[in-house]
Amino acid sequence: MTMRMLEAGGMPVVTDGVRVADDSNPNGYYELEQVKTLSTGGDTAWLARARGQAVKVISFLLTYLPESYDYQVIFMRRDLNEIVASQNKMLDARGESRGAADERMKANYVQHLEQVERFLARRSCFTTLTMNYADVLASPREQAARIKSFLGAPIDVARMAAVAEPSLYRNRRPV
Repeated sequence: MTMRMLEAGGMPVVTDGVRVADDSNPNGYYELEQVKTLSTGGDTAWLARARGQAVKVISFLLTYLPESYDYQVIFMRRDLNEIVASQNKMLDARGESRGAADERMKANYVQHLEQVERFLARRSCFTTLTMNYADVLASPREQAARIKSFLGAPIDVARMAAVAEPSLYRNRRPV
């Protein structure tokens, strides 16, 4: 959703279209395969070409970004129960094993997020805006304005806000 918002607002996005839209993510994934090679020491020359553009990097790969660039990270947080429900639904649809028990997976993810947040806070090459997925869907215009202010970029807040689709918020935490 964040990448779609940035694109709608007029920011160039870097994606290769390899991973196409599916039932789990009907608007696509906005991924770049080269990002996935960060943890294995893959070629990072693409980073220079991506300057001034939005690139999706999952939290597990942020710590592999070289410190030779400055990064503005929009760190989207979501309720862990919702993440687990979404992940399980996707794995079930693919016929794949769920692996770790839900509680263990949540505990591992909490630990991971704490490590990543500490890493980002300690590195001067990272500036981070933490956002909440539910907040973006509840008040997309306000959250789009936060993104614009954070990035300092001439992006269209109204067009960004129009992209947020509450109908896709399918794996909600029970109220």
